[in-house]
Amino acid sequence: MKKSRLYPFERNRYFYGKLLTVRDFESEQKYFNDKRRLLNRLLYGSGVLSGMQVVAVDDKTISVEMGVAIDYIGREIVIPSPVTLKLSMIEGFMNNEYKKNVYLCVAYDEKGKEPVHSVGNSSIRNDEVSEYNRVLESYRLFIVEEAPAPASFEFVQLLENVATIYEDANVRITQRMPKYVNAGEVVEVKLVVEKTLQTPRIALQFDYEAQGFAPLGSDKNKVTFAEPGNAQETEYTVSYHVKAPQAAGGMAELAVPNRAAKLTIGDAVIPLDTNAKHVVEVLEEPVTDRILKDWHERSLEQAVDGSSDQSICLAKIGLLQMGPTYMIEKVDRVPFGEYIESTALLQRLGQSGRSAALNRFYATARTYDLEFDAKPTLDVQYHPDRNEFGFDLGIPRPQHLYDEIATGTMEVALESIGKTGGFFFSRGKKNYVSDEIRHGLGEGQVTVVVGLEEIDHSLSLEKDAAKKKVYYGQSDVFKGTEHEPDIPNVSLGTLVYPEKGTFRIGMKLQGETETTASVIAVRWWAFKSLGAAKAGASAMEDDRLESALAEAAASEQDK
Repeated sequence: MKKSRLYPFERNRYFYGKLLTVRDFESEQKYFNDKRRLLNRLLYGSGVLSGMQVVAVDDKTISVEMGVAIDYIGREIVIPSPVTLKLSMIEGFMNNEYKKNVYLCVAYDEKGKEPVHSVGNSSIRNDEVSEYNRVLESYRLFIVEEAPAPASFEFVQLLENVATIYEDANVRITQRMPKYVNAGEVVEVKLVVEKTLQTPRIALQFDYEAQGFAPLGSDKNKVTFAEPGNAQETEYTVSYHVKAPQAAGGMAELAVPNRAAKLTIGDAVIPLDTNAKHVVEVLEEPVTDRILKDWHERSLEQAVDGSSDQSICLAKIGLLQMGPTYMIEKVDRVPFGEYIESTALLQRLGQSGRSAALNRFYATARTYDLEFDAKPTLDVQYHPDRNEFGFDLGIPRPQHLYDEIATGTMEVALESIGKTGGFFFSRGKKNYVSDEIRHGLGEGQVTVVVGLEEIDHSLSLEKDAAKKKVYYGQSDVFKGTEHEPDIPNVSLGTLVYPEKGTFRIGMKLQGETETTASVIAVRWWAFKSLGAAKAGASAMEDDRLESALAEAAASEQDK
């Protein structure tokens, strides 16, 4: 196999009296090598099979562990023993100051071994002639300063749609999105900006045009990237989301027209010559089924198509420039995911249900405080790379009055205990103690008043003022009157932690009470005297002053 071209296989036919020449023996080796490499290419693909870990030994030295890989035309690459090298000793390393990252690659290589005297050649030539007696299948480590183009990887060609917005010797801006989407799916679009460290700051702004896709987010169809002023990075990724059409069976388009884009490098405005465009097919069937169909329908030429000079990237090495020299900042292993997984492992993962788990959705939640009079907010973000929804919930803080009063509510669920009509707390106990509640008035002594809150939903909307009632003290004193509450008879108590700025509410049901309520709502008020707070602070300052004077006096006596 030469440059991954497929040639018909021919093997030697032996017969008595056949004259064997160099051509016959080379043909014998080529037959087995080409057939094995063809199967390697079709069955396994290309990438690291095992080992080849790259680690930083010191500021300027790396170590590559032993391992096995298959290159892009099916040849085996074997590193038989660990190798430790200084970056400056590796082929291709120039230590250019404008390079933040360099890429360590490995490629298949052959070397002659065991030179011997050639008897046959010496009969026709007067000078000494030597030939190598063995061919050592080896490897070559080298460094490249430019990251490979995303579309050069076979798996990217199957899974992603890559469009180039701008590219020159120092800058490459691409946009990536899935090649296929399902109807109604939320799709992540990634804008990737790659540059050299010497290149001035980059800013890009454009309005994309969508046919079928619906913009998501507050920015609608506007995308903005501005490199931070103090950044020392050479690669940035900006993500935004669009929603696929609800109807399957057609094509959806997302384009970045050059007339609607503005690219600035330093102070120069760079015109864009091309219009980047994605054409994505909207499917009804699962995307994985369509990708497998594309894989199975490849022609033989497409299947074995590769490049004999394409190498495998083992590591992205981040460099930190230190004046005229450098130091290794970090090492990222196999940055472009060039791995080959064992079929046995993939089978076990499939049996364990991991493949099914990829079709599930997951959720994470985060809360944050809002002003007491603000409306609660909910922001939802979808992360398609891990099938995860992120919920950010904004909750108003308890109300502060005159900087010394705070209020809030707490709800406790009730459960029926059968025909008796009584109610227990949700954990089956008559006593309940809340978690610590932060009142927001800071440290120090506070007074907490609690009461039971009742909302009458039978009243009309015009009587909002009478809809909510709060009962303080013993609510059973209203029993038998028109003000009798529809809430259980509960005794309340509080436990305050002055040094923490928190408190707990304790509740106890008094006997069995009939009620239609499913929860108990407790309204609390926290009071803090500003005068007391100032006095406490002044006392603390006095204590600190006395302590400092005592230490100074002790120090003078020691002298």
